Amino acid sequence: MGRNIILAFDLYGTLLSTASIASRLANYVGQEKASSIAAKWRLYQLEYTWRLTSMKQYEPFSVVTRRSLKHALAETKVHLEDEAIDSLMEAYDTLSAFPDVKPALESLANVPNCTSVIFSNGTHPMVSSSIYQSQDLSPHAGLFQDIVVVEEAQKFKPAPETYELLLEQVGKSKADMEDVWLISSNPFDIVGARAVGLKAAWVDREGNGWVDAVVEGELGGPTIVVKSLGEVVDAVRRLLTG
Repeated sequence: MGRNIILAFDLYGTLLSTASIASRLANYVGQEKASSIAAKWRLYQLEYTWRLTSMKQYEPFSVVTRRSLKHALAETKVHLEDEAIDSLMEAYDTLSAFPDVKPALESLANVPNCTSVIFSNGTHPMVSSSIYQSQDLSPHAGLFQDIVVVEEAQKFKPAPETYELLLEQVGKSKADMEDVWLISSNPFDIVGARAVGLKAAWVDREGNGWVDAVVEGELGGPTIVVKSLGEVVDAVRRLLTG
């Protein structure tokens, strides 16, 4: 049996752009405030996950996402009725994909001995909706052999238990970690995966370079840095033929 590479794609911020939610926000708060609130929403969404994990508490990502939206609105001194908040939460089902996603996934579909999965902080219903209702991502949903979410671990990335859960879900042992790659645009996710020994490709679409310094040494950064998902596909081809 030949080598099989597992590619675990982070969803929010890697395949789907959370910044694209600003267009829905603009319907309620105007264009000027929308981008700022969207950025704060994402900031607190992630901060809440880290704080909960540090406190040994867990709330579903959908709950975290709603609460962090309310935080962002309150900080910006904007009040929205529950109906509007419900509508904004539904916008997570139709997030836009980054421009490099479509060609990369089309190319990846033709790479043998490579299995792709989604690996997300989101709940299974939330992630499924985001994939299957996204106009950009739904045509490629069949590429993903599984959806791995952190609910079973009751912790959020970058807790080591989440990456151990990923290994278990894709049927790999710690001896097989060389063949499991995290694909993410989120530095905290990259460092978390590397800390347990997984390979990791950081998608640096802005081209700013790696600056995260929370961990020193080889495990404090990505295995490879790419500027687009297409470069990930090229790297996998080299791994399988090299």
